[in-house]
Amino acid sequence: MKKYISCLVLASAALVFSGCGKQTVSQEPEVTTGFALDTSITITIYGGEKGLGEQCIALCEDYEKLFSRTLEGSDIYQINHAAGAPVEVSDDTISLLKTALSYSELSDGAFDCTIAPVSALWDFKNNTGTVPEAEALQEAVSLVDYRTVSIDGNSVTLENPQAALDLGGIAKGYIADRLKEFLLEEGISGATINLGGNVLAIGEKPSKAMWKIAIQKPFAEHGEVIEAVSISEGSVVTSGVYERYFTVDGQIYHHLLDPETGYPVQNELLSVTIVSENSVDGDALSTICFVLGYEKGAELIQSLNEPGLEAIFVFEDESIQKVSASGQAE
Repeated sequence: MKKYISCLVLASAALVFSGCGKQTVSQEPEVTTGFALDTSITITIYGGEKGLGEQCIALCEDYEKLFSRTLEGSDIYQINHAAGAPVEVSDDTISLLKTALSYSELSDGAFDCTIAPVSALWDFKNNTGTVPEAEALQEAVSLVDYRTVSIDGNSVTLENPQAALDLGGIAKGYIADRLKEFLLEEGISGATINLGGNVLAIGEKPSKAMWKIAIQKPFAEHGEVIEAVSISEGSVVTSGVYERYFTVDGQIYHHLLDPETGYPVQNELLSVTIVSENSVDGDALSTICFVLGYEKGAELIQSLNEPGLEAIFVFEDESIQKVSASGQAE
């Protein structure tokens, strides 16, 4: 799915243009591709020792063994299958879960890390077009409540034994940030971490040019761009209806689910992209803003005191609206 072509890195929801221009051989990046976290991964590194990309892929696999909802033995799997008993988990799982809970509270449940009973009914990865029964969705929705998650040290308890965690809406952002820390410790001069729809730019290119990250045009051929942003460093994360979906009788059913109804969110949006310093924030906020819709999502972004934070809303008519944390909608 991802190929390094000249100076272009293609991603399922974003493209990273890695600075075409005259470069010496020593300035060429090391590009590593792999598959983990249920997505294709591309790590592009300038400077540093050879093999760092492979180590990043291995780290992704390690984190997947902690955060996966479906991988037997993972921290999240054990919590979900503990029937309400406390479970001791890793420091990373606690850190990610606390961040997920903070965004669940910030969004008043528009992002809810206990949505697993609902998401499990849809199973967009393997679903060939089956819409869950309304009664099953109603029962699943009744189990969704982030306030039932209790943390004591490294111990996690689901106060409702039938509840279950799903951190898929935030885990890739957290992992991207951890990979950034690893690469900086290894002394790289610049890099891009591409985890599907999550792109994180680090340091600078030998050309000193800005990182240019382009947003996939919804439902278009892979690689077709609808908008681009230029950043010196930072994260660009996109959540869109075209990423995982199926169609039944002309109706699109996508993976961005409403925690209140259990059905895919129906509004005028096709995607939301968040530009932020940290990828974990962009991951959560892209989902939150999509679920809230443009008006409430824009209000939330403008209320946050985070320099450089920006949301890019793409509507069904392919019009675009940009909203920053420090200013008005553009």
